[in-house]
Amino acid sequence: MGYGHPVPNCPHPRGVPMSTAAAPVRPGLVLADLLPASRVRDITLVVGGAALTGIAAQIAVPVPGSPVPVSGQTFAALLVGTALGARRGFLSLALYAVAGMAGIPWFAQATSGYAMPSFGYILGMLLAAAVVGHFARRGADRSVLRMAGTMAAGSAIIYAVGVPYLALATGMSFGEAVAAGLVPFLIGDALKAALAMGALPTTWKLIGRRG
Repeated sequence: MGYGHPVPNCPHPRGVPMSTAAAPVRPGLVLADLLPASRVRDITLVVGGAALTGIAAQIAVPVPGSPVPVSGQTFAALLVGTALGARRGFLSLALYAVAGMAGIPWFAQATSGYAMPSFGYILGMLLAAAVVGHFARRGADRSVLRMAGTMAAGSAIIYAVGVPYLALATGMSFGEAVAAGLVPFLIGDALKAALAMGALPTTWKLIGRRG
């Protein structure tokens, strides 16, 4: 039995137009792309991502023997990169870093400037936001396991920059910097990764069901 005449210029092989509702979950999108595209949207997302990171940074707990506190800053940076994509995520964290260097007190524990030993972590966040945004655009935030790998990669990048910077800024040996600037944060990073593993794939599933 035939299917009738194809609809002109319709990509569907049976001539039935594809539903536009499926567009939001197609590969290549990050969550921010679901908002109507405009320059105002992108500027708002970049500024909002920087502000979110600054707010999350104020959720901070000092670590005895370490100049680096446990804070929500790194989690926010990775979340911003994943949700906004590589370019906007990088720009958002760059804005956060530059504004903090200029004097806005929104680094961890309401600090600012670039003389602090923990500034290397902020530099690492710029790179990490771009990397996790790159992975998210390839669908890494739609699967629990791939999201776990994305968070692990982002955290590793932050420490790869932050720990050596800490050693240089304080005169610690590399082993001392690892003990003070990495080990105390591993449990918290695991909890943050678990939160992201649940939240982001679930968000995509809910969007898919709406479609």
